[in-house]
Amino acid sequence: MTGDTAADDGITIDVLRGAPTDVELAALMAVVSEAYVEEASDAVADDSRRSAWELSQRALREPLRRDLGWGRGGMRG
Repeated sequence: MTGDTAADDGITIDVLRGAPTDVELAALMAVVSEAYVEEASDAVADDSRRSAWELSQRALREPLRRDLGWGRGGMRG
């Protein structure tokens, strides 16, 4: 990554302590750039789109369990 590209993207690095060398800053940019590329490649959203019908339809009801019986949670007295 060149300095021009970083300037075009609006990326800035503020060094709060110490005095890193140009080599240390270049190593930092290489590591951060690689991590960004890897994260961006993993963060691809699924491109499947659902129609308005699929969004509005209700889920199918499960069949009734006839083995439970009627009333009071299926308990027969």
